[in-house]
Amino acid sequence: MDTVRAPKKKKGRNIAIGAGVLALTTASVLLAGLDPASPSVERSALLIDSVARGDIVRDVRAPGTLVSEQIRYITAQASARVERLVSESGRNVQTGDLLLGLSNPDLQIQTMQAAQQVRQAQIDLLNLRTNLRSQILAQEGVLAAMRTKLVSTTQAARAADTLATRKFVSAIESTNETAAADEMITRYRIEQERLELMKQAIDAQVSMQSSQVDQLKAIAVNQQNRLSSLQVRAPEAGVVQDLTLQLGQWVPEGTILARVVQPGRLKAVLRVPESQAKDIRIGQKALIDTRNGIIDGHVKRKDPGAQGGTVTIDVTLDGPLPGGAVPDLSVDGTVIIDNMTNVLHTGRPAFGAAGGTVSLFKLVDDGRAAVRIQVELGRTAVNRVEVIGGLKVGDRVILSDMTALARVEKVKIN
Repeated sequence: MDTVRAPKKKKGRNIAIGAGVLALTTASVLLAGLDPASPSVERSALLIDSVARGDIVRDVRAPGTLVSEQIRYITAQASARVERLVSESGRNVQTGDLLLGLSNPDLQIQTMQAAQQVRQAQIDLLNLRTNLRSQILAQEGVLAAMRTKLVSTTQAARAADTLATRKFVSAIESTNETAAADEMITRYRIEQERLELMKQAIDAQVSMQSSQVDQLKAIAVNQQNRLSSLQVRAPEAGVVQDLTLQLGQWVPEGTILARVVQPGRLKAVLRVPESQAKDIRIGQKALIDTRNGIIDGHVKRKDPGAQGGTVTIDVTLDGPLPGGAVPDLSVDGTVIIDNMTNVLHTGRPAFGAAGGTVSLFKLVDDGRAAVRIQVELGRTAVNRVEVIGGLKVGDRVILSDMTALARVEKVKIN
């Protein structure tokens, strides 16, 4: 008969399992207390610079072109057709030299009509003066005859009055003679006033007609000038540019035919990014690189507004022009904004604005690692930036873009 046996207790095995669980828990706690492993970056992929103290120059660099300071544009004063090409671009000309010839038959007819209108107005003025003078003379004749009648009637009235006192004539006859004399006095006064009015009117009418003649003369002169402008001449000495017309080409009024420039009087026109133009002031020193020499200059003018993301700056050239300096030559300009002396500075980081605080990695452990610090920046130059706080002389910082490690406080450098 089989006998039921009780199972053996696995006491030793349970103890071993408990010890393993305890060891695993202890290791987890210890690992949790350790810092996470720092990421690594390659030194060759980093831009590293040292912090130094010294002088730096703030400047703004921008491309531009050389432009003549004195440009004289020649525009068509009337629509016309090109008949002759006497000069061409690049040729030196003197004042009054013929550049090209234009033609417009309609303008010739209009000029002749304007001259005819002037002559007709002058004839009308002469006729007006003659007629008015005739009227004055006629009125003076009337006034002379009236004066004779006045004297006669006055004498008759005086004689009738004398005879009436002696009873040689009746009182009625004497009264009639006196009334006739009074009438002549009134009529003579009226004719005198009429003569004065006619003299005043003649001046006004002649003045009005003379003004009409002057206006028509001005129109005729303008038409004659437009006709003369068809023979296009150089307004001053210089070099002809942009004369690209062809024979037979129709040129509308107001079209730029050519321009005359002074090649020895040039200025630099720079196109400065609007973000950097705020610090530029009139009178600041500038350097213009023509790739064949550097010319000293100063800022003469600054546009009040931006166009296409740039602000136009005019730089007057103070030094002599190097060889090959011609209008429309591409140049590089540098405007000196400020000279900062004895300041703490380093290279400009990839990110971070001037006058603000930026997060940078500073090298530690002899360059084997870098830790994140906050650095306060000041004024900036082209490739340097002033350090206000957070760094000291000799510190080395990473200037490369480290935004991929934005949440990392320490990195290893291989």
